[in-house]
Amino acid sequence: MAKTSPGQFIREVRQETSKVTWPTRKETIVSTIMVFVMVFLAAIFFFFVDQILSFGVGKILGLGG
Repeated sequence: MAKTSPGQFIREVRQETSKVTWPTRKETIVSTIMVFVMVFLAAIFFFFVDQILSFGVGKILGLGG
């Protein structure tokens, strides 16, 4: 395996970075909003599932009044 100098490494990194297609500001904002929406929906879903399971376990074990 050939060793490269730090300067050569930096040049190669810059060359590869220039090939990357970076998202636009609008794409980033829309993606971020969608992530927050999905996290909110998942939190609501798991809250209700937890409540239902908690109620069921309480009834089975006789802990629920």
